[in-house]
Amino acid sequence: MEPARIAKTMSFCTKEEGGCILVVTAGDMKIDNSKFKGTFGFKAKMPKGEEVEALTGHAIGGVCPFANPEHVTVYLDESLKRFTTVFPAAGSGSSAIELTCGELEALSHAASWVDVCKNVCS
Repeated sequence: MEPARIAKTMSFCTKEEGGCILVVTAGDMKIDNSKFKGTFGFKAKMPKGEEVEALTGHAIGGVCPFANPEHVTVYLDESLKRFTTVFPAAGSGSSAIELTCGELEALSHAASWVDVCKNVCS
């Protein structure tokens, strides 16, 4: 499996106390801070390691884009669309599931597709 097809689910703090959004990206991408701020209206700030599970219901390494608390909003990055299927984590650091982008969108109840990344090699 190509590492780029491993869908990374990254958590970010929102302006609201205890708020969290998840952005799912292709494995070879990283967040572009200016694109992120332009899209969401706030600076990209990841929660501290010990806060991730409390905010998302999943420990680091197993944060998945589905089965999250109701207050968590999921966004899918356009970088995923170049693949027929991707492999998001499924709740633990050692589990993943193969999904089409359409299945991922439906199962995650994604709010929208966004363009907030750049290639790691850039």
